[in-house]
Amino acid sequence: MPVLAAAAVPHPPLIIPEVGKGQEKVIQRTINAYTQAMRFLARFKPDTVVVTTPHSVMYADYFHISPGKSACGDLSRFNAPNASVKADYDSEFVDALEKRCKTENIPAGTLGERDPSLDHATVVPLLFLKDYLDKFEVVRVGLSGLSIEDHYRLGEAISETADQLGKRVVMIASGDLSHKLTESGPYGFSAEGPRFDKEIMECFEDADFLRMMEIKPEVCESAAECGHRSFVIMAGAFDKRKVDAHVLSYEGPFGVGYGVATFEGGEADPNRNYLDQYIAFENKAREERMKHEDAYVRLARLSAETFVRTHQYTGLPKDLPEELLNQRAGAFVSIHEHGKLRGCIGTTEPTQQNLALEIIANAVSAATRDPRFPPVRPGELPSLVYKVDVLSPAEKIDSESQLDVKKYGVIVENGSRRGLLLPDLEGVDTVEQQIAIAKQKANIAPQESVQLYRFTVTRHQ
Repeated sequence: MPVLAAAAVPHPPLIIPEVGKGQEKVIQRTINAYTQAMRFLARFKPDTVVVTTPHSVMYADYFHISPGKSACGDLSRFNAPNASVKADYDSEFVDALEKRCKTENIPAGTLGERDPSLDHATVVPLLFLKDYLDKFEVVRVGLSGLSIEDHYRLGEAISETADQLGKRVVMIASGDLSHKLTESGPYGFSAEGPRFDKEIMECFEDADFLRMMEIKPEVCESAAECGHRSFVIMAGAFDKRKVDAHVLSYEGPFGVGYGVATFEGGEADPNRNYLDQYIAFENKAREERMKHEDAYVRLARLSAETFVRTHQYTGLPKDLPEELLNQRAGAFVSIHEHGKLRGCIGTTEPTQQNLALEIIANAVSAATRDPRFPPVRPGELPSLVYKVDVLSPAEKIDSESQLDVKKYGVIVENGSRRGLLLPDLEGVDTVEQQIAIAKQKANIAPQESVQLYRFTVTRHQ
């Protein structure tokens, strides 16, 4: 049988009395809802509880599933070592899930464990659950930097594994909502914080998992949430099925959103084929985006896609504008995936015969040679967004007063060390920040003096 039921829960350590020392009473509504959610899961008498957690080891291109027979965890990081729990792992389920993921081409498995102990996002819900369920095994699944589609597909694989093994399985999707609800909260305030929380809770109320999948990555990032992808894995476990959903509570008195909801899987419903609908939505958005790409961006896309698929450089297209063929300039190619940087490589001065060849070379490097990221895989290509910045010649300047973060990029130089930062970047609001980041990129210490250069860019996106 597929996954029977699930609960979406937060994981604030202070909800545990040994940590909260009275503060937990401020979120009594969350405690009451948590208790109700765990009773709900216990009612299904599960053999196995799958916990999706944002605080297990996380890789950019791989879902980590905890290996072994058992693991322990406590809240000693929060000065409560006696708040501890032991989980017996369902190794049979883990093995079957790993095999299914391999068959379905989902990058997931038990490789790469760094810390076998249970993280607090697993410990907190298990401490609540153990009050109502005596005997069960656990499967702990981490999140990744992979796409929303991949997270949903992992949820499908979890449900299919449960059905294959004939086990009674429930899920706990552990995740806090926004961490930016108030100025006094841990990360300050962002207008996206309350908006994100409102949208997620409405998605929970209606079991509208398609809408949840369509929340923009930049919204998630601005809201500083940690639960979205955990909830999407859970959603995948109910693909093409009716879902009886109930929101039990929501509050955020400490500047972090805590939402609790329960979900019970029902009969088949082909209209809830949310993965198919999401892929269609993404394809339409991609087609619309590509309609508006100019020749510079189209050339970067062609270059990257050709090299990733064939390991060969593309030739020059016949319909390029004259300025790409006759002009020489430095250029940066930036690649984003699901709202996050996926690669960025460029040249401050021309190195090729013309600007077109400059873009072709740098697009290949951004896709395959940026040391911060693994090379782009063919399956990622449809979701990539490209930007090309063409640089003016760098101009030596005497002081920071001649910089403007919106208008000018900066180059810092100390001997052979050189660092560059493009202008008008999100999150870089002051000249001081701009110079500090450029120094960091060049491995120049903050207190070291530098020669400054400025340049402008013509941005194509």
